[in-house]
Amino acid sequence: MPVTNPWLDYVVDASQRTALFLDILRERGNQYNAHITATAPNVLGFEYDVVMDGRDLPEPVNYALIRIKPPKSVTIDLHKRPFVVIDPRAGHGPGIGGFKADSEIGVALAAGHPCYFIGFLPEPEPEQTIEKVMRAEVTFIEHVVATHPQADGKPAVIGNCQAGWAVAMLASYRPDLCGPIILAGAPLSYWAGVHGKNPMRYSGGLLGGSWLTALTGDLGAGKFDGAWLVQNFENMNPANTLWAKQHNVYAKVDTERERYLEFERWWGGHVILNAEEMQFIVDNLFVGNKLPTGGVVTSDGIRLDFRRIKSPIICFCSKGDDITPPQQALGWITDLYESVDAIRSHGQTIVYAVHDKVGHLGIFVSGSVARKEHREFASNIDFIDCLPPGLYEAVLTPKTGDEPDADLDPTDYITRFEARDLDDIRALGHNDLEDERRFAAVARLSEINTGLYNTFVHPWMEALVTPQMAEVAREMHPLRLGYKLASDVNPLMNSVRLWADHARENRKPVDPNNPFWVMQEQVSDGITTALETYGQLRDQAAEAMFMATYSNPLMQAMLGLSASDGPPRPHPGLDPEHRAFVAQRITELTAKMAEGGVKEAAVRALLYVLWPNRAADERRFEIVDRLREDDEQSLQDFKDMLREQFLMLLVDEDRAIETLPDLMAGQAKERDEVLAMIRLIAGTGGPLSPESEERLAQIEKLWDTPQPANTGKRARKQS
Repeated sequence: MPVTNPWLDYVVDASQRTALFLDILRERGNQYNAHITATAPNVLGFEYDVVMDGRDLPEPVNYALIRIKPPKSVTIDLHKRPFVVIDPRAGHGPGIGGFKADSEIGVALAAGHPCYFIGFLPEPEPEQTIEKVMRAEVTFIEHVVATHPQADGKPAVIGNCQAGWAVAMLASYRPDLCGPIILAGAPLSYWAGVHGKNPMRYSGGLLGGSWLTALTGDLGAGKFDGAWLVQNFENMNPANTLWAKQHNVYAKVDTERERYLEFERWWGGHVILNAEEMQFIVDNLFVGNKLPTGGVVTSDGIRLDFRRIKSPIICFCSKGDDITPPQQALGWITDLYESVDAIRSHGQTIVYAVHDKVGHLGIFVSGSVARKEHREFASNIDFIDCLPPGLYEAVLTPKTGDEPDADLDPTDYITRFEARDLDDIRALGHNDLEDERRFAAVARLSEINTGLYNTFVHPWMEALVTPQMAEVAREMHPLRLGYKLASDVNPLMNSVRLWADHARENRKPVDPNNPFWVMQEQVSDGITTALETYGQLRDQAAEAMFMATYSNPLMQAMLGLSASDGPPRPHPGLDPEHRAFVAQRITELTAKMAEGGVKEAAVRALLYVLWPNRAADERRFEIVDRLREDDEQSLQDFKDMLREQFLMLLVDEDRAIETLPDLMAGQAKERDEVLAMIRLIAGTGGPLSPESEERLAQIEKLWDTPQPANTGKRARKQS
């Protein structure tokens, strides 16, 4: 048996791993250089055709609409609604929503939906603003709608991260345009959070507001380098940024190369924003937090009020996300509404799902998330579109094989949408009145400091900084230099390539039980722990400084805030037009309760029977949807009918049930068929609750009551 020397074995392995690790960094640098010199760089893993170029619009922007070509193994059903994925412009390049098969685009294609992608070029157009980008995205989606006139449903639009608020803005601007919108890891309520976590929300206050954004834009000669945004993300987790991410590649150098380079191609694809765009984002969203309460008004006078959105809003977030925690993803609901009844009065359907642990990027990058949450959203998108107005949580349960009627769902999960209340959102953590006042003080201080900067400093910076100086500064950014210096642009990296070639030819991995390998990993764990501790202490100090500064009554008073003034951001009031609309709608619904026919009767009775369950099950909807298709009823017509019948039950449940026989008058044969259908659907997916059983018995009794002949006045023609 050969004698081995653990130390020598470790030294050989460590030397080879060092060479291979440095060579991976060299490849990363070369990949970066190729990426930034490409005309339209992206990380999409699908072939595509450019459909519309935003640079050709009357208000040019650096965005484009592309059509995703489905793989040969995928068949697209043109009767299904299109999916449109909008990528976040948060410093990185486009493509993260579809850079591999298990992705948002991948699962939508697999479900048979036509897919489109809205991405962007590295450089913004002159005079480009956030509002112009929004109008360009409206134009793109109008084109998608016009291209698919046979689709049964409006396009589903997905907005990842910073694209989430962009999607919410365009849906508020044009509420008639979109079908369900999916906001994945999207921050919409920037002040929200819980104490001891979410330190990024304190940044604006600790920096004195948005004046630093204005300074950075001036140093960029009117442009904002997205590398600064990426650096902000990296600074949040010093343990991962400074050690763990690179050590993982070093320790697993034989298997991590492809995954690491694939991710770094997107992570290092830094893009540019116009300074005006970034200033709008910081002033109105990051610091001002104006969007959730309808505080943003467009140049053509339209208030971007989320209550205008009539299509379902699906919010997907995670407890493990420290960039967009659940409070920031869902806090807009309690910012905007005082009760679920207020949500219903606006005819709005809100669905949310909270993952237990995945991080921010995993929400749109993780293959396991794509195969679960995004696949379920895609396969149930018509079901979601037909949910009655209200607030729901998506609950996904893995199949075990024992579920009744599991064959009605082809995926690995049973999805239920369970009715929730605003207290369920608050239970995730929310700001109290004092927190709101602290952040309101930051917003006011920011306005003062930015005003002073723009008045006394900006003119000088604008005169002193040239585009050439700004370009040099961008090239010298530490993140950009880190990629370039470790590429073939650096002559020293040629020796690294030769060293790595020799290491690959003579590779001798060390035994994982080698004591020196074990010691290496212990040292690495210690470094990671130390950096994590540093990060926690830094965040605690930042929070303490923020609280001490902005809790000061004198500071608040100097900024015009007083405890006697009440909430600094009260719920938006209901305008007289909406109050009048609701009153008129109630009158109309009450008058129409005795009008209709077998379809209306069946839907109303079914909603009445199932409502005590406080949940909508996809297996029941599958049967309903098959019946709808057999009857050749459009999804929109069915949705409108379902919502109207649901609202009738809300307005006056007793009268809505009492008038059911009127809808069935003179249609004995249809009455029997409808009752059988109600029993079938109600019994699908498991037993009913006792209250639902009682309601079903009540409906059966109504059906057995002799009915007068149909006079023709109340029944509508049944298609």
